Amino acid sequence: QVQLVESGGGEVQPGGSLRLSCVVSETLFKSFSMAWYRQFPGKEREFVARSSRDGTTAYDYSVKGRFSIDRDNDRNTLILEMERLTPGDTAIYYCNSKPAGDMWGQGTRVIVSS
Repeated sequence: QVQLVESGGGEVQPGGSLRLSCVVSETLFKSFSMAWYRQFPGKEREFVARSSRDGTTAYDYSVKGRFSIDRDNDRNTLILEMERLTPGDTAIYYCNSKPAGDMWGQGTRVIVSS
């Protein structure tokens, strides 16, 4: 059973920070690279950041230097630390494996607005 439960979203002002979490089923978490994706209104989901099982990371150019992805292997939890948020980061954020499987969680909404 695939479990992907995102949390931590909310509304912040530009320049603010948020920490997103995603609890993942153990088999999925320990078997695959994991990633954060986001979906802007009316758009397809897009890649944000990836954390491989060996700890290597990769970021979309739009978030590099502002976002940080991490894995809590004891809790099968994927983390996304987001700093210096801008209105352009407003989206629903999802986690999934990389490459993504067919099942998605409910996502967590991030709103950056003054």
